[in-house]
Parts: sequence; C-alpha cells; structure tokens
Amino acid sequence: MTKLTGRYLEFEIFTLTFEEFINMKLFYKKEINSNLILELNEYLTVGGFPRTLFFDSIQDKRKYVLDTIKEIIEKDVYRRIKIKNRESFELVKNYIINNYGSTMSIRNIERELKKNGNNIRNYTISKYIKTLLDAKILYECNRFDMKSKKYLSGEKKYYLADVSFAFISNPDSRINYGPSLENIVFNYAKSLDYSVSIGRIGKLECDFILKSNELEYSYVQVSYTVNSSEDTLKREIRPLEEIRDNYPKYLITTDYLLFKINGIKHINLMEFISNSNKF
Repeated sequence: MTKLTGRYLEFEIFTLTFEEFINMKLFYKKEINSNLILELNEYLTVGGFPRTLFFDSIQDKRKYVLDTIKEIIEKDVYRRIKIKNRESFELVKNYIINNYGSTMSIRNIERELKKNGNNIRNYTISKYIKTLLDAKILYECNRFDMKSKKYLSGEKKYYLADVSFAFISNPDSRINYGPSLENIVFNYAKSLDYSVSIGRIGKLECDFILKSNELEYSYVQVSYTVNSSEDTLKREIRPLEEIRDNYPKYLITTDYLLFKINGIKHINLMEFISNSNKF
C-alpha cells in the first residue's frame, strides 16, 4: 500500500462471524449444541480465529488465541512501530481492551491511568490508539448527534477485532454480555460493509446507526435479554422510539420469545446472524 499509493483496493478481512463459526464446525464434523446460547458462549470465549476449531480442550483453544494475540502485537506493533516505553503501551492497550464498548476519550483515559499512578500524556495515548487501530486490533466507532446531524468530537467507543481479546486478556472468566454482544453485532455489520456509528438522541443513545453502500439506514439496539422485566424492555426500546424517521429499527437479543412493537423488530441474535440476514 505504501508503494502503490492511490493504486490499490483494500478488502477488509475479519475473523469468523458467529455464522461462519457454526458452519466451519459443521464442515469439520464438530459437535454443535442444539442450544445456540451455549454455542454463543463458546464463541465469546474462544473468538473467531479459525484454527481454534482444531483444538478440542478449552485450555488448548485459549493458549492458541493467547499466542496469536502475542504474535500480532509483536509483528504488527513492535516490529513496525518504534515504541520506546512498552510498559506504557501495554497499560493503554489493556485499559481499552478491558473497557471496550464503553464511551471514552483521550482525556478520560489519561485521567483513569493517572489515578493508578501512570502518568501518560495525551499525545502518547493518541499515538498508541492509532497504532492499535492500524494493526486492526481495535475498531473505532464515532458518535453521531441525530438532532444536529453532526459527528461528535472527543468521546468514542472502541470495539475489538475479535471478542476473544477481552476474555483472554482479563483474569475474570465471567462473560460480560453487554459489550460482548455489541461487539459481535458491530463486527457482523462491518463484515457486511455497513458504515457503523453510535447515535445520540438528546440524553439517550442508540447503540448503532448502520449505513449501507446504497445509503440505506437502520438503527440497532443490543441487549442480552428484555424478557426478564418490563422496565428493561422499555429502557431498551426508548431510544429507538425517539427516532422520528421510517428506517428499520431492530432490537437484538438472545431471547427466543420475540415481539414487534411500534414498528421495532425484535430479533434473535444467533438466528439472525446464522441465517446471514442483512439489516
């Protein structure tokens, strides 16, 4: 790309989506649980690196993913970019990976690191984030104000190239479904070549605004479940109800009991992605 500036096409390659994860298991005659939530949990744990399917034990899968991540960091970061203070870089990398899917700014990251006695300047943090973005370890998701029709500067969200990055890097073995499911939907939308941003409607937030190459829009809210309480349902659909146009609106959950309310389509995440549906 450096030598052929202006004379190349870039094709983004992602790790396996949940659909591809299931289909590859079928291809290699691996056992697939009829309860897709259990398959989803495995996918969230080991991610979408194809070679994990060749290992049977969860320990071997985790070791392979950990080795892969280390190799990416070594080859695509340390060998390519001269980083003088690797310890500072690791602190920034780990902070963002452990807080993926959360709204953050360079200033907020600096403040949080300083609380723990790590004095890393804004410029350095910005440089490290760009390095992680260039290495395709992170993806940036900008916030869009739907009233002013402008992108908001400063605060952004970062999602992982593969959901396993967070699970492997974090000593806590529990799955944090909120950002994990958002990350799956984000990567799936990107793999379908949608432009993805976060929508702000006053004080409310719509998880994703998707724009296709045909300039068709859709709005997406992601939650683990809304069938457990009516308050959760109301909270999740409220941002979608505040959007006053006629583009499709989706509430994506792991629920199998689905509904349609005020034009909002409630869809099951596993079935939607497994069937290669578009928004």
